Amino acid sequence: MAFAAFSTAEAPTEQAPRKKSRIALFLLLPGIAYLVLFFLTPLVSLLLTSLQAPLEFGDIGQYQYAFNWQNYVDVMTTYWPHIVRSFGYALAATVFALLFSYPLAYFIGVKARRWPLLQSLMLVLVIAPFFISFLLRTLAWKQILSDESFVITSLKALSLLGPDAHFTGTPFAVIFGLTYNFIPFMTLPLYTTLERLDLRYLEAGSDLYANPFTVFRKVTLPLSMPGIVAGTLLTFIPAAGDYVNASRDFLGGPDTQMMGNVIEANFLVLLNYPAAAALSIILMAAILVLVGIYVKRSGTEDLL
Repeated sequence: MAFAAFSTAEAPTEQAPRKKSRIALFLLLPGIAYLVLFFLTPLVSLLLTSLQAPLEFGDIGQYQYAFNWQNYVDVMTTYWPHIVRSFGYALAATVFALLFSYPLAYFIGVKARRWPLLQSLMLVLVIAPFFISFLLRTLAWKQILSDESFVITSLKALSLLGPDAHFTGTPFAVIFGLTYNFIPFMTLPLYTTLERLDLRYLEAGSDLYANPFTVFRKVTLPLSMPGIVAGTLLTFIPAAGDYVNASRDFLGGPDTQMMGNVIEANFLVLLNYPAAAALSIILMAAILVLVGIYVKRSGTEDLL
């Protein structure tokens, strides 16, 4: 009897966790359905498209489902310069964005703490470009850096540029555009980390007779590493797939095309859907591998 009473008393406590797990699963269902519908389904469709083969006796742009893995070999062979160029431009833009953003974020998050109004104003100025379209900002820089602009004509008048030199349509213009457009993505994570920095650590380093550079290298930089990793990821990932800055209609030229431009051309102009889909899969896979290695080496696996 005692054992039966103990069993009946224990049954409600065993059912309680099961009931909570069912409620949690029910609350997660909308999010799971959203991910399946708008992420997993397009990803599977993209993968299947990348394996398609041309339809026999079909018109241009007509394909049938197959397991044509040769598509990946073909795009890697044909477009490997664009793949290397995309990651090279993205890496350069990420490095320049970090060099520009770190001092700015340090000033806003550390030095400007004593002046909250100035700190708020500078934060507004950092995010102000978001109130203007990405396309309009890039188009404005195309006008500013065009051959007939005041900037370029002044540089030529000062003999800093050759008479026949131009800036738009060069790798420097594309990297400049990527750096400018993604600086806020680098600055905000850095500011968030540096704003929480305990200044007593810096004072302790000075009390131990460390010079400012040593304090920065041994104290500030390691403590701000989460912001650096987050900022570089937020900059490198979209920059690698960008197709606006490198486009001929904006800052790029025929020799500056990135993977995004090739994917766009294959989808919308050449109607080569398998090649475009294969390039998209390669781009995603390469970014995942590079990001995983970077986060692992930087010791910030928790960010994943």
